[in-house]
Amino acid sequence: MTKTSDIDKLDEVDHVLGEEYEHEPVPASARRSTFSVTTVWIGFPMIITGAMTGSILVLGMGFRNALWAMVIGNLIMFAYVGALGVLGTRRGMNFALLASIVFGKKGYVFASGLLSTLLLGWYAVQTGITGALINSTYGLNYIAMTTVAGLLYIGITFIGVRGLHLIGLVSVPLFVILGGWVALDSAATSGWNAVFDYPGNNGAATMTMGVGLTVVIALFIDAGTVSADFNRWAKDSRSSIIATFSAFPFANILAMLIGGVMTAALAVPNANPFGADNMFGYINGRQIGWLSVLAFLFLYCNLGSVCAHCLYNSATGWSRILHTRMRVMAVVLGIIGIVIAAGNVWAFFIEWLSLLGVLVPPIGAIVLVDQYLYRKNAEISEDWRPTAFIAWAIGSAVALIVEFYAPHFSTAISAMLAGGIVMPSLAGSRKQHEPRPDIRTGRGQLAGPVFPFNQRMNPYGRL
Repeated sequence: MTKTSDIDKLDEVDHVLGEEYEHEPVPASARRSTFSVTTVWIGFPMIITGAMTGSILVLGMGFRNALWAMVIGNLIMFAYVGALGVLGTRRGMNFALLASIVFGKKGYVFASGLLSTLLLGWYAVQTGITGALINSTYGLNYIAMTTVAGLLYIGITFIGVRGLHLIGLVSVPLFVILGGWVALDSAATSGWNAVFDYPGNNGAATMTMGVGLTVVIALFIDAGTVSADFNRWAKDSRSSIIATFSAFPFANILAMLIGGVMTAALAVPNANPFGADNMFGYINGRQIGWLSVLAFLFLYCNLGSVCAHCLYNSATGWSRILHTRMRVMAVVLGIIGIVIAAGNVWAFFIEWLSLLGVLVPPIGAIVLVDQYLYRKNAEISEDWRPTAFIAWAIGSAVALIVEFYAPHFSTAISAMLAGGIVMPSLAGSRKQHEPRPDIRTGRGQLAGPVFPFNQRMNPYGRL
C-alpha cells in the first residue's frame, strides 16, 4: 500500500466523518451549534470520577468547607477555561496552534506535548477505573473489561467532535437521573441537617482550603488548558462561554455534590471513594437486578465520555506535533492507553493531581497574558519564545515551593498566579530591547526615546 493511497483513504474517512482541522483554524462554515458544543463540554466533568472527588473533599474538609472549595474552585475554572476557550473560538485554533504562537513554532512541542501526554494518562486512568469497578462489582475479568472499555472509547473518539456530542447526549441524562437518585436516597437516611453538619472523616477535617482548591482545579486543569480544542468549534464568543459554563461550574459542581452528599449522609468511617464507597457502589448495593444492569451500562457510557474527551485532546495535540491526523493518533494512543490501564495505573490518581497542579496552570496563564494583554492577534512566527518558557519555569518553581513548604496554600493557584504575574514583566522587558526601525534608515535600533530627526515634518507627522 502506497503512501498516496493511505492519504486518500484518510481523506475519505474525513469526508464521511468530518474534517478535524488539526493543522488549521476551523472555518466559519464548519462551526457547530451552541447546543452541540455545550453537549461536548457538559458531558466531560459530569462523571463518576467527579463524584469520587467530591467524596474526597467532604471526607477531608467536612461538607460545608468542601462546598466552598467546590464553588470557589469551579468559579476559578470558569474564568480560566472560559477565557482560553474564547481565544480558541475567535481564532478557530486548537491549543497546539495557539501554543505555537505563544511558545514558538518549535517551542510549542513542550507545552502541547506535556498536556497531550498527561491527557493520555487520564484516558488510561479512567479506562482502568472502568475495568476495576466492573471487576470488583460483577467479578468479571479486569483485563478483558478494561480492553473492551478502551476499544469502545477509541471508537467514540474516532468519530471526532461529533462523537463527543453524541456520547454527551447519552451520558448526561443518565448521570443526572441516577446521580440525583443516589443523592436524594442517601440523604433520606440521615436527613439534610446531618449532611450539612458532617465534620469530615471520623469527625475531623484534615484538608486545608488551599489543598481543597488544588484538588478541585487540578481535576480538569489539563483539559481546561486545552479548551480551545473544543471551543474552536463554537460560532461566537457567547456560544463559547455558554458551553464552558455548562461544564464549570455547573456540571463539575453537580458531580462533586452528588458524591459529597452521599458520603456525608452515609458517614462511613474511613470511606474509600475509589473502592466501593461511591455512587456506582451505592447503586449496586441495593441489589436490584435491573438497577445493576443499568449501572453497568451507565458506567461504560459515563466514563466513556471522559475517556473519549481525554483521548480526543491527546490525539489532537499529538497529531499536530507528528504532522498526522487526529483519527490516526486516536487509534495509536488509545491502544497505548489500554496497555497502560491493564497495569492498574489508575491507582496513582492522586499523584497525577499533584503533578498537574505544579506543571500545567502556568501554561494557561501565560497564554492568557500573552494573547489578551501583549500580543493580540499575533501569528505563528518565531521558532522559540524564551519569555514564555522562563515564566513557565518560574510558575512551576513557585508551586513546588508552596507544595513542600506551605502546603496549606493552593499549589495550582500559586502556579497560575506566578506564571501570569511574571509573564508581563518578562514581556515588557523584551519589548524594551527589541529593535525598532530607524525612521531615517529603516535599520533596527534599540527601543528608547524617539526624537524628531527631521525638523521639516508636516503637521501630520510625515517627513
